[in-house]
Amino acid sequence: MTEMALMELQNSRSARAARRDISGDSPTESGKAEALFSVSQLARQLGVTARTIRFYEDKGLLAPSRAGTTRVYTVRDRARLVLILRGKRLGFSLREIKEYLDLYDIDPTHLAQVRQLLAGVRKRIAKLHDQRAALEQSLAELADIERQAEAALAEPIFSKKTKPE
Repeated sequence: MTEMALMELQNSRSARAARRDISGDSPTESGKAEALFSVSQLARQLGVTARTIRFYEDKGLLAPSRAGTTRVYTVRDRARLVLILRGKRLGFSLREIKEYLDLYDIDPTHLAQVRQLLAGVRKRIAKLHDQRAALEQSLAELADIERQAEAALAEPIFSKKTKPE
């Protein structure tokens, strides 16, 4: 979908109705239409592929509205995608991300969401500390092997070329 077609869609009656259905709100008092994005615009803005966005949609993490067969993403969809990408970058599973995002709609106070976030973050921090310890151990072992190999190469037996018999 071209950007011009998307702009026309943003101002269309069906787009306004779709935004109301998604948000549960009536049209904004200012009369301004909420920004809409095509999958390619969203992908370009967030540095991912359209296929990545469709994958997250297939997994139930995103639910864009449609104008015919075209996916139309709202500002809310964009914010959810930003959270998904951040969660993945920090090492959370798609299941954990979905549970966190689903709490947003269930609990208007967002207390359950914040509690789950805190528990997940603490768990992830502990796991990363464990991984750091394992990495430090591996690096120390590799450094020791490197020193041994360098010492072996410096020995006279390896310095001279041996003649084949």
